Amino acid sequence: MSQILVVAGPTASGKTSLAVRLAKAYGGEVISADSMQIYQHMNIASAKPTEEEKQGIPHHLLDFISPFEPFSVADYVKLAREKIQEILSRGNLPIVAGGTGLYISSLVDNIEFAEEVPDPMVRNRLFEEAEKNGIELLYARLQAIDPEAAAAIHPNNQKRVIRALEIYETTGLTMTEQNARSRMTPAPFSSFMLALCPPRELLYERINQRVDAMVDEGLFEEAKSLMEMGLTRDMQSMQGIGYKEAFDYLQGTLSKEDCIEEIKRTTRRYAKRQLTWFRRDARYHWVNPQEETSMMAAMEAFTWKNP
Repeated sequence: MSQILVVAGPTASGKTSLAVRLAKAYGGEVISADSMQIYQHMNIASAKPTEEEKQGIPHHLLDFISPFEPFSVADYVKLAREKIQEILSRGNLPIVAGGTGLYISSLVDNIEFAEEVPDPMVRNRLFEEAEKNGIELLYARLQAIDPEAAAAIHPNNQKRVIRALEIYETTGLTMTEQNARSRMTPAPFSSFMLALCPPRELLYERINQRVDAMVDEGLFEEAKSLMEMGLTRDMQSMQGIGYKEAFDYLQGTLSKEDCIEEIKRTTRRYAKRQLTWFRRDARYHWVNPQEETSMMAAMEAFTWKNP
């Protein structure tokens, strides 16, 4: 069976650097698993790798879709599967690298997404309920209907909470039940999965330094250009950390200092949630990127065989 290598971990943990190192060692190509780096014109706050950081290694599923277009996890899985086959056909190792846990788990578990027909009436009603009563009540309803799905969705993620409730109301099946049915066909490849976990103090320090660097590199100028293109805070592509806070600053609802601190605080919280997500999956081999022995121990179990 063909193999893929996964490099996951929280933001600012060093995934790009490790993926490039492994690609050089094993003859690999990188497939991004980042839900913000897919968008064009969004380079700074998404921490999209530069050509210098790529070091000549081919990177796929970066910078390929307009921020005005919708994009789903089903779209990602379809494209990532195609890229895996292309890379394998060249005799190279596919290395899936990123921090969007839902993208990675859906890919390695070979999730088959149902061709559901959306019901605008149900969705609009749920959005109206959220506006009137708050997302908290809808989240509580989801916890009662589908506690497993609720545990994987942040309580403030209105779009995903409403999506889970819409699936239940239109199909009679919970999202968890649909996911179980979608895992019935095994993946056509095996996955060796690494997760980076630097010491928390170091991770938070790197996050703070990264945000400061983003500001120096032109984060607010980039956000202003996106606003001038016609993008708004409520669009899917603008939900990434950094953009919505920058929009608040540019629209006068946050001071610059408060905006920068909010980006840092929100990013640290996001990193914590990412670690929680990855720790739920026992398949991950955990690596402290500060310790070479940690890396070597994790890699002892991996043997790349050119298909």
